[in-house]
Amino acid sequence: RLKCVKAFERFHPSLLQQICLCGFYECLEKGITLYRQGDIGTSWYAVISGSLDVKVSETANHQDAVTICTLGIGTAFGESILDNTPRHATIVTREFSELLRIDQREFKSLWEKYRQCMAGLLAPPYGVMESGGRSTDSEYKNYSDIRNVHLPYNVPSEKILRAGKVLRDAILSRAPHMIRDRKYHLKTYRQCCVGTELVDWQMQQSSSVYSRIQAVGMWQVLLEEGVLNHVDQELTFQDKYLFYRFLEDEQEDAPLPTEEETRESDEELQDTLLLLSQVGPDAHMRMVLRKHPGQRAADDLEIIYEELLHIKALSHLSTTVKKELAGVLIFESHAKAGTVLFNQGEEGTSWYIILKGSVNVVIYGKGVVCTLHEGDDFGKLALVNDAPRAASIEDFNRILRDVEANTVRLKEHDQDVLVLEKSPSSIQTSTHGTTTTPSHYKYTVMSGAPEKILEHFLEMMRLDSHLNESALDDFVLMHCVFIPNSQLCPVLMAQYPFKQERLDYTLNNKRRVIRLVLQWASVHGDHLQEEDASLAFLEEFFVSVSDDASVIPALKDQLPELEKLVKNSVPGLTVTPIVLCPHAVLFKVYCSDHTYTTIRVTVAASVREVISAVADKLGSAEDLLLVNLSSAGGEKVVLKPNDISIFSTLSINGRLFVCPRDQLDSLTPLPEQEGPSTGSLGSFELMSSKDLAYQMTVYDWELFHCVHEHELIYHTFGRQNFKKTTANMDLFLRRFNEIQLWVITEICLCAQLSKRVQMLKKFIKIAAHCKEYKNLNSFFAIIMGMSNPAVSRLSQTWEKLPSKFKKFYSEFESLMDPSRNHRAYRLTVAKLDPPIIPFMPLLIKDMTFTHDGNKTFIDSLVNFEKMRMIANTVRIVRYCRSLPFEPSQTSKNHPDVRSYVRQLTVIDNQRTLSQLSHRLEPRRT
Repeated sequence: RLKCVKAFERFHPSLLQQICLCGFYECLEKGITLYRQGDIGTSWYAVISGSLDVKVSETANHQDAVTICTLGIGTAFGESILDNTPRHATIVTREFSELLRIDQREFKSLWEKYRQCMAGLLAPPYGVMESGGRSTDSEYKNYSDIRNVHLPYNVPSEKILRAGKVLRDAILSRAPHMIRDRKYHLKTYRQCCVGTELVDWQMQQSSSVYSRIQAVGMWQVLLEEGVLNHVDQELTFQDKYLFYRFLEDEQEDAPLPTEEETRESDEELQDTLLLLSQVGPDAHMRMVLRKHPGQRAADDLEIIYEELLHIKALSHLSTTVKKELAGVLIFESHAKAGTVLFNQGEEGTSWYIILKGSVNVVIYGKGVVCTLHEGDDFGKLALVNDAPRAASIEDFNRILRDVEANTVRLKEHDQDVLVLEKSPSSIQTSTHGTTTTPSHYKYTVMSGAPEKILEHFLEMMRLDSHLNESALDDFVLMHCVFIPNSQLCPVLMAQYPFKQERLDYTLNNKRRVIRLVLQWASVHGDHLQEEDASLAFLEEFFVSVSDDASVIPALKDQLPELEKLVKNSVPGLTVTPIVLCPHAVLFKVYCSDHTYTTIRVTVAASVREVISAVADKLGSAEDLLLVNLSSAGGEKVVLKPNDISIFSTLSINGRLFVCPRDQLDSLTPLPEQEGPSTGSLGSFELMSSKDLAYQMTVYDWELFHCVHEHELIYHTFGRQNFKKTTANMDLFLRRFNEIQLWVITEICLCAQLSKRVQMLKKFIKIAAHCKEYKNLNSFFAIIMGMSNPAVSRLSQTWEKLPSKFKKFYSEFESLMDPSRNHRAYRLTVAKLDPPIIPFMPLLIKDMTFTHDGNKTFIDSLVNFEKMRMIANTVRIVRYCRSLPFEPSQTSKNHPDVRSYVRQLTVIDNQRTLSQLSHRLEPRRT
């Protein structure tokens, strides 16, 4: 968990382990004061979820305190405990928040031992700030002089210098005509390349370079660090007939690559392209932000907008506002630690968002009060409150004014019932070619009452289109959050007009409702069979449409599809609703003496129902508890009576126990919960890596294919709010954990060093084949298993791993890089065609991020902008499954492999795995 927190993502595993040993977990409700300004600190904190306000008072009265900034996820604060100075500010939770707390003694000990590694948390060095006024770099003040900005780097890094040399040598050996003297407007430019040719060449060298935009970003990296230069010193690389020169060719007698360098260049070239593809997107983003807003093309704006989607500080803003911001944001870079952005007391002129690095907030006489990190923002309060003075403030206020001016509010009884946002959908040029005017407007639903949102979508539905309208699809997919089927069905029936006046109008309205019902039923699928009210509605609706079709022939074309749907959902077409028994499972529940009873309950059964079933079987009248007991033994979770579907949420080796309250402390895990004592090396090494990966993918696809789209929504908003199970989703996520633990277990149970090295190689091969099969869920699970501390610390094993496999593993690890919101992974997935098994934990994280950062209701109206964002993530799952995965037999022994991958036995106790690891390779002194 901590490796995914921004404050810790670059920490060494050994430091993370120390933090895990001494850290405490705290969860605080909204409005809780963590500590007050002037208190003597006792702890240091990091924000795991939620956010906290930093308040400072110039007087002794805490009521005078004003909020100077907000601390978001990944922010660290409280470092004044290092020198026992009083707290510089009051910290109050802005919402429900989870914190990691480390007490003063432990934090000082960690600081002394890992000072260099932890310095980034307190950068610039604690308590030290350079004096001086605000930067007046022309990059931020004057668009006309934007090309003269300072670049983020003063001296090229060794890696990028080497990358430039490798690329130049490769061009000279493979396409020497690209670097030559060129003439333009009677002027000769020595030893130059052309931008377009560089992009063309790069795309031919590697399949990992899949678009011209990506290639431009890769060359921009070299340009920013001065390894490649534009002949007129322009700071943006362009895919045009413009001249660029390598740094080495700036010399009079530039060296040519030796024969040995040419021979060894291919493998190093691929490594170089991989490196540049990882850092290129960031460089491209900076390049786009350096452009004058008026010069940004549609593609540029889309790149900025995509970046803004993942910034927590902007999560509450609408799509339109984010798209407007994409047109006015500008880039600032401050390479020197200690640069003052603005001084306390100055009038606000700009709002800042941190893309990379960190910023200290300093109060006169009090020092550093907090440190802000990537994704945090500051300066917004001053910007809104102060009189507008700079262009950036005018832009900000203009956006807010424009959004409100383009907001259409439908009112009933003086209350908003539907809020729409107006935007031009097409542009028409006047006959003189001098002015442009919108010829048509598009209205996007931002919020509204459920019935009014539905009415609007029905009115806007185009009957001549055979494509699914995404806005309507958003409603059909997400309505369970704000209007369940039991309430929606009567509304749908009421929308189906009965009067026959104005036949053309009535006909179109009927056809719209029929089309909506068909789409609604197709999205819900078999889930409708569990709801009596939905089945009764389908029958009633079909009867009404059938009656109408006999009078209105134009309705007959929709009748067969509706009839097929109803017959599949309601066998027999009986008028009496059919009561279906929800899917039931057999399950063992254990007693304190390790005996068990087998019960039969529905998948979605509540804890209360499970206890009742167990009590009936045991003939017990005692007040019983249902307990989730992990393999660690000490981890006992007493389940709440209203919890549902608890079978599918158990840990890999977790078991359910039932006992009276006075026996709770005496519960011990079953011997089987400890997991295997020997590995499966004997059978594992006989199976081919490709067969293993293939059979894993077949099984993973079966699990993934069963996950209903609504399970993602139930999981995000809390299944208890829907009284629905997420069993398929739970099993798929459980499989991810199982594969991770399988990797760790097998390696830690392998006593022989040479066999462990072979096992590492095999797991890397399996991961490579999973990636080839587009099974990214298992691919990630295997790599994360290998990066677990119990495996990564086995230095003797890793030292003996051949360099070829170390390189593969390094490449795979780079795909897992969480920085910039897992950009490396997202770029990889973007170029894949279905079928794909995605990295499901990241999709869940995206939906949770959207859910936590946006209110579901705004002024009692459904926040439909939030529904739209979550629906977009759900549609990623739909896209991944839009083509079937078609299994094929790969080898003669596939039944054995199939059986093996479906019955993995693992140790799920991290402490046990760590002990096994230390027995294999004791810590070196």
